[in-house]
Amino acid sequence: MNKQSTTGGMSRRDFAKASAVAAGFAILSGKSGVAQDTVDTLKIGLIGCGGRGGGAVVNCLTGNDNVKFVAMADVFEDKLVARRNDLRNNKNPRVQPKIDIQDDLCFVGLDAFEKLLATDVDIVIHATPPYARPQHLEAIVAAGKHVFVEKPFAVDPVGIRRCIAAAKAAEEKGLRIVTGPQRRYQTSYMETVKRLQDGEIGQILAARAYWNGSLPFCNEREPQYSDLEYRFRNWYNYIWTCGDNIVEQHVHNLDVINWVLGEHPVSVVASGGRAWKPTEEKYGDIWDNFSCDYEYASGVHMLSMARHWNNSQNDVFEEVTGTKGKSDCRNLGKDSSDPYVNEHIALLQSIRGEREYINQGVQTAESTLTAIMGRMAAYTGKKITWDEAMNSDLSLVPTVLDFAQAYPVGPIPVPGA
Repeated sequence: MNKQSTTGGMSRRDFAKASAVAAGFAILSGKSGVAQDTVDTLKIGLIGCGGRGGGAVVNCLTGNDNVKFVAMADVFEDKLVARRNDLRNNKNPRVQPKIDIQDDLCFVGLDAFEKLLATDVDIVIHATPPYARPQHLEAIVAAGKHVFVEKPFAVDPVGIRRCIAAAKAAEEKGLRIVTGPQRRYQTSYMETVKRLQDGEIGQILAARAYWNGSLPFCNEREPQYSDLEYRFRNWYNYIWTCGDNIVEQHVHNLDVINWVLGEHPVSVVASGGRAWKPTEEKYGDIWDNFSCDYEYASGVHMLSMARHWNNSQNDVFEEVTGTKGKSDCRNLGKDSSDPYVNEHIALLQSIRGEREYINQGVQTAESTLTAIMGRMAAYTGKKITWDEAMNSDLSLVPTVLDFAQAYPVGPIPVPGA
């Protein structure tokens, strides 16, 4: 095992409708949820060996034949070893025969992603914490690899612009990018969104999007952890590693409303704060609640709520209200397959020429910026426009990552301060 080193003419709305229809028919007409066979075996590598990364590998191997999972990369050896063992012990007959992980294709350290990209893998599954996505997506595209990349795309506007540039470079190279907002590949959503865009409930007047749940995880610091190691191992609790909960989780719901409307918001006002988290290092500097009022060019307003409150009611949903009724954005269709598998089928089908070219990079970057601008408005107490967010010089990720350096927490954002 390699050890750690030191060192065109369509409107946005019409395009969204056409893409939804094409994606829907491609998946719904597939044979038993499995991509078409091909004589060419594609090699897959994973960057980011957490639970979501391992899950994405299983999803990909479940849905596709003539693929081999051959390479892994993570900052930490224990994470890589645990995930490798999980995958090797997977008993699913559609998964286990496609796993062929060799020691010399397992890479550990801050530069592990670069070593994996220097191999002959065809497809990268990218599932690191959000802070790394802009740098890694640039490198993946530069290396000429197709990619499934998790959401969100970045934690700040500078990172978003880097991801958009990488997505456009991928298009020029013919590289495919499929992203992690899996509702785009969930048949109930796909069918409903098409019907909504076709006028099923009339003109859409208003929207709501909620992710109200509990804190996903909060890990204690071990005595041997440096600042940077603890930031990575407890990544959900720091702004620069996760983007705050409105960015890391709520992006799913915001993406659905952007999808339905075929546009991104033009401005947002917001509020929020920390209602229950004590000032402790393990709880980091993120807030635990956000409320946002997004305005779209069409005149639609979206009420957005995102919070991490333990022992409270959980609500995760999207809703639009029109002149002829309302919809939760999935009630006009039925779920017929696993969206987490469908997104990988779509990627492989596109690579093999069995369906249209797919590149969701700009789309997911815009949904991520929708979340980021909401956070910016809440943190500052000011109205933020789309153009202000897109052109902002805000950059949160440290330019140098070194286990020997200090990375203090905070301060916790205070509106107006």
